[in-house]
Amino acid sequence: MELKDYRAALDALDGELTELLAKRMALSGLIGEYKKARGRPILDAAREEKKLNAVEKRCPEAFRGEMRVVFRAILEQSRELQQRRSSAMRCGLLGRKLGHSYSPQIHGKLADYGYELFEREPEELEDFVREGAWQGLNVTIPYKKTVLPLCDALSDSAREIGSVNTLLRRADGSIYGDNTDAFGFAWLLEHSGIDPKGKKALVLGSGGASVMACWVLRQKGARELTVISRSGENNYENLDRHADAELIVNTTPVGMYPNNGQAPVDLRRFPRCEGVVDVIYNPARTALLLQAEELGIPRAGGLGMLVAQAKRSSEIFTGAEIPDRRIEEITRELSREMENLVLIGMPGCGKSKIAALLGRRLSRPVLEADAEIERAAGLRIPEIFEKEGEAGFRERETAVLRELGKRSGCILSTGGGCVTREENYPLLHQNGLIVWRKRDIRLLSKKGRPISQSRDLEELYAERAPLYARFADLVIEETETVEEAAEKILEALQ
Repeated sequence: MELKDYRAALDALDGELTELLAKRMALSGLIGEYKKARGRPILDAAREEKKLNAVEKRCPEAFRGEMRVVFRAILEQSRELQQRRSSAMRCGLLGRKLGHSYSPQIHGKLADYGYELFEREPEELEDFVREGAWQGLNVTIPYKKTVLPLCDALSDSAREIGSVNTLLRRADGSIYGDNTDAFGFAWLLEHSGIDPKGKKALVLGSGGASVMACWVLRQKGARELTVISRSGENNYENLDRHADAELIVNTTPVGMYPNNGQAPVDLRRFPRCEGVVDVIYNPARTALLLQAEELGIPRAGGLGMLVAQAKRSSEIFTGAEIPDRRIEEITRELSREMENLVLIGMPGCGKSKIAALLGRRLSRPVLEADAEIERAAGLRIPEIFEKEGEAGFRERETAVLRELGKRSGCILSTGGGCVTREENYPLLHQNGLIVWRKRDIRLLSKKGRPISQSRDLEELYAERAPLYARFADLVIEETETVEEAAEKILEALQ
């Protein structure tokens, strides 16, 4: 064999060794976390010596000395890795089907520890809770009640509510359970200005979140509590008997992503209602909250509750107090990150170019409603108008906006006529800040725009201007360029 052949063979072996050593180090890291969770020391000198002796016996005599040196170095590096892993807490969210969760993002803003998503089937639950390498866990559906008997100690709220959403493995290995959802819900009520004291409260849903909400409402002096379930004595068929409800709390998943647009009740049936709370946080404004907004009823969504309970969980995990102001700060940060920017305005006013600029500046995906309509239809917009008329196009537009409006953290450029259908408003507003770019109609382009080509623009603008104003959360007045318009929007977001 030539030297290059020997080297090639050596390179191949080094490649195999690298993969094996990487697997070994990964296992060592897990062992470090396991030891930390159970309070065991990192160094086991007797085991290391036994390991070195075993390696020597398996190795040809001619290389035993060298092999002992190599494996001693490997054991030292493994020990250092275990020390690093054991010094960092391993926390996370435990559930069955977690999908997308904001919890890692929130906990990353609260403290310096790893936060993972742990999806476990029911048959895996007890072994993971008792033996898993974790120090702190949040628990979600469907395990909040299941983990209760696995706890060695409980907070008063967890015991009285009968469910746990926060677990801590203490230094002695025992497991402590708490219900920080109660803290989160109480914070949400206080900071939304919705006071249950002396009021009749209607709690929609009979699951764990309902029990928690009722516990908090009692603590805060609600005069009367009624739980509405699908098949209980008080249900959705006899809501009229509770038309005097002054506070409505939704703890059901009705209206939660991806089933946006649904509401568990019609608020017009409760003329004395003074407050609406929905524990759902995606979408930001559920159909229930949008109706409350329309009726002028004070309201609160679940994002602040999610952050508040995470803050309390983090304090339990670390033993370090976090100022309550962090709840509001993180809630605002998350709300800005999750909120869509929806651009409306006359055809040809520059929405697409502004959207592209904002997408680059904010590192967000850009969605073009008209492009999505054409993709779904397999036709160009002028062809849709020719074949189906404006009514057919508007039906297609609403169907597309229904899906696009469910997205979060996007820049959405809409067609100029989307405001002509009132049903499009909640689709855009549920997750979006709606921005109207006003533009001198003499500067508007008509190219490829059937309505602009067939109508007098002044007449068209006169019809649509009140609708743009009705939809808009933010109005960008006349600007010379799309760059200036984008800058004004960015300034408004600060």
